Amino acid sequence: MSELFEDDGPDSGPSNAYDFTVSELSGAVKKTVEGTFGNVRVRGEIGRVSRPRSGHLYLDLKDDRSTLASVIWKGTLARLAHQPEEGMEVVATGRMTTFPGQSKYQLVIERIEPAGMGALMAMLEKRRAALAAEGLFDEDRKRPIPYLPEVIGVVTSPSGAVIRDILHRLRDRFPRKVLVWPVAVQGQACAGQVAAAIEGFNRIEAGGRLPRPDVLIVARGGGSLEDLWGFNEEAVVRAAASSSIPLISAVGHETDTTLIDHAADRRAPTPTAAAEMAVPVRLDLVATLDGQGARLSGGFSRYLSWRSERVRDLSRALPRPERLVESPRQRLDHASHRLPAALSRGVTDRRARLADAAAALRPAGASARVTAARDRLTQADRLRPALTRNAAAQRRTLREKAARLRPDPILHAVTRNCADLGRIWSRLAAAAGALRAERVRHLAALDRTRLTLGPSETLARGFAIVRTGEGKVVTTREAAAEAGALELEFRDGRLPVGGPGAASTGAAMRPAKPARRKTPPPDDDQGSLL
Repeated sequence: MSELFEDDGPDSGPSNAYDFTVSELSGAVKKTVEGTFGNVRVRGEIGRVSRPRSGHLYLDLKDDRSTLASVIWKGTLARLAHQPEEGMEVVATGRMTTFPGQSKYQLVIERIEPAGMGALMAMLEKRRAALAAEGLFDEDRKRPIPYLPEVIGVVTSPSGAVIRDILHRLRDRFPRKVLVWPVAVQGQACAGQVAAAIEGFNRIEAGGRLPRPDVLIVARGGGSLEDLWGFNEEAVVRAAASSSIPLISAVGHETDTTLIDHAADRRAPTPTAAAEMAVPVRLDLVATLDGQGARLSGGFSRYLSWRSERVRDLSRALPRPERLVESPRQRLDHASHRLPAALSRGVTDRRARLADAAAALRPAGASARVTAARDRLTQADRLRPALTRNAAAQRRTLREKAARLRPDPILHAVTRNCADLGRIWSRLAAAAGALRAERVRHLAALDRTRLTLGPSETLARGFAIVRTGEGKVVTTREAAAEAGALELEFRDGRLPVGGPGAASTGAAMRPAKPARRKTPPPDDDQGSLL
């Protein structure tokens, strides 16, 4: 192939080398790359990671010297056990291909996995540091666990031994209501289901048909780092940190540590220990309450005895009751001696006020008030002429307005407007008829022009239409040369020429269809104005 691109220099003359198109050359390169590298495994560090809205994932695999563009399609990305993250060292399996749109080659990844336990631990530590920097693991965010919750929510697998251990421990210590949210505790679906369960418990409203838990327990048995990886996902950690219900993390055994342990309000070494943290021992609580009740009864008895002694001591310092009422009794006797004189003075004062009030009701005073009222009424009679004049003026104004509203002027105005409307309607009908006639004439002229420029009139002037045997119109000499048979259309029919069927069909002349003339619309009196 290299010989096809040899350059003999500017003076070598024309070359016989094949001219590739850009698409042909890109396709040849694509076949070569895909045929040679159809299945490869590449080890490297993930660099740039891009997640467009299409759902595909674009990333770079790099080492200390080179960078390899890679892509993971949306369907493959949903099946991956570990989601790629920047800085993660992985081993990717896939096939090489090219992208002709940008003249670049890339790796289509079908399977990706961390490059050993060290890579997983490094990624875990990096994620822990990033979440800790956001404050998700701060101690001041953690809430205390209720001492005796009414309802306990458990997020775990319904078929494992963990839920049975939790229920057995709760039954032994202090039976409580338990709500179990079944989830997958390992695998790719684990993180999404656990986060959804925590958020679902928090969305339960208090006082609803389903009781709202007072404390949550996220539990799982022991396992390897890969088995517990779902509880290290960022979605689970954020759901645990944002939970408004206190949360106890019981994932794995004592030596197993996941990121949800840092975000939870309390960490339990085992699921059984989580149940013990959630509720106290009922018998111990009953014994404690009995002891507290006995102490309360003894203390209350001692308090009553002390208060009784205190009352007796204070009663000795009080004076005798007879001495307390001596002074009030003396004041009552003094007031009883002064009461008759005070009543006599009160009656005398009220009799004097009554005499003064009776003086104002004598006949002479009443006559004077009646005379004054009559004088005021006489002055009011002087207003009658003014009121009469005002009423007469209002009547004259009313008669003038009534004269303007007589029916004769209104009827005259209506008659005049009807006559004007008739004249305007006649002028409008005449203008509409003239406009319609003008449009009909213009349409007839256009139809004549159409017939003059149509194919039938052109054929009548000596021209012909050349078609192939399939009926396609031929307009160039090259197309006529490539056609197997031709057919000429004249004014009075078609004539086949050339090809194997020309001799037998030459005499068959097909008359041309006459052009159909468009009948002008009828000229009626109520045509459209347009």
